[in-house]
Amino acid sequence: MAAEAEVAPAVLLMGPTASGKTDLALALAERLPVEIVSVDSTLVYRGMDIGTAKPPPEILASVPHHLVGILDPAEPYSAGRFRDDALAAMTNIRARDRLPLLVGGTMLYFRALERGLATLPAADPAVRAALDAEAAARGWPALHAELERLDPGAAARIRPTDPQRIQRALEVWHVTGRTLTSLQAESSGPPPGWRFLKLGLSVERAGLHARIEARLEAMLAAGFAEEVRRLHGRGDLHPGLPSVRAVGYRQLWGWFEGEYAADEARRRALVATRRLARRQMTWLRAEEGLTWLLGGDREPAAVASRIASWSTGAGGSLC
Repeated sequence: MAAEAEVAPAVLLMGPTASGKTDLALALAERLPVEIVSVDSTLVYRGMDIGTAKPPPEILASVPHHLVGILDPAEPYSAGRFRDDALAAMTNIRARDRLPLLVGGTMLYFRALERGLATLPAADPAVRAALDAEAAARGWPALHAELERLDPGAAARIRPTDPQRIQRALEVWHVTGRTLTSLQAESSGPPPGWRFLKLGLSVERAGLHARIEARLEAMLAAGFAEEVRRLHGRGDLHPGLPSVRAVGYRQLWGWFEGEYAADEARRRALVATRRLARRQMTWLRAEEGLTWLLGGDREPAAVASRIASWSTGAGGSLC
């Protein structure tokens, strides 16, 4: 391992849900000395296996994975904590003369890793309570309209049906007198000592929708509903937690809460997953320096060759 001044390489493999990221990452692990770092806000949770498409135990045992199953679903997780955990994992991987391969679809986590994070105020319970009361009286769409007046940039990124993010953006404004958009522009910057190869997977829309539906059906056949039923039966989890808000889990949770029937839960999960994929693609199209893997370029041998050439071509090593 090299010199003290080495700028270490890491590969970021990004793509929408159901685009084939996991299969490609595992194929790369057969060809290159990589260890996989999950960039997924739901794979961090234990007991959430089927609905997150978590690799089976035998795969996790044979191919080194990091940030998978590290938290109980009752614990929150954040982009800031992910950045710290990911950088620690990457440093340890590099110390073993191996290459970090960061794989996932939580685009905010990728951005936090690559660009850093703004310093935002801690949660203010009094402000949140006031916003909750106002939302109960006027509705979250009305608060989204207020956010559009105060912080048009944040309002453009946040859907009127996303109360958590609306609340946070308004809370930041009330606590600091500044917009979330302006504070986020003051990021801490990229992590020193690292350089990134950014690779993107894409599937044409009709094909991606078909893959999403087939995967959801496979998850349900494998016991996804029973997995959510067990989580619901714990009694200490609730829809305010990031784990329960995860796409698929949130929709099935509503079924077990008696809000609608099983068929409607399945329909909502399918729609929500398609919307997630669309949002992920929107993020990806805006990513600078991203190399799309299309056609034969996404074959594992071709991707492995690209990574090896990039890593060794600028002072890196693939020992």
